Amino acid sequence: MRVTADRLLGFVLLGLAAFVAVQALQWQIPFSYEPVGPRAFPLGLALLLSILALVLVIRPGANGQWPHRALAVKLLMVLVLLVIYAALFTQIGYIPASLLAATALARLFGSTWGKALITGTLMAIGSYFLFTSGLGISLPDGYLAGIV
Repeated sequence: MRVTADRLLGFVLLGLAAFVAVQALQWQIPFSYEPVGPRAFPLGLALLLSILALVLVIRPGANGQWPHRALAVKLLMVLVLLVIYAALFTQIGYIPASLLAATALARLFGSTWGKALITGTLMAIGSYFLFTSGLGISLPDGYLAGIV
């Protein structure tokens, strides 16, 4: 079995799925407010991720080539942006963090500043209302909300 980029990614995603499943199984909830509980969503995602990762391991793509340097740098920058987003999420709040992340991602993939800001604003505010009003999920306001 030749180690291609697809197979390596499949193994990494299998590890990530196992990590998510273990973390979800260790999650202790003091009371149950739903029939399936909050563990069901991460466990379902871990199962789906592991199935798709196995597909990559067993049947990699036709070329299986490693990405070119420019694409690899962009992918690394996306990863860095998402880590920064996760770090800022509770600190500055959902809407500002999402606005910054979506705008930066749009700029990274060649959008103009105007389009990137419009996209970031619409995505941040639209997803905020979708999560809070539509799904009833509370999102962090951030420490800046206490100042204003």
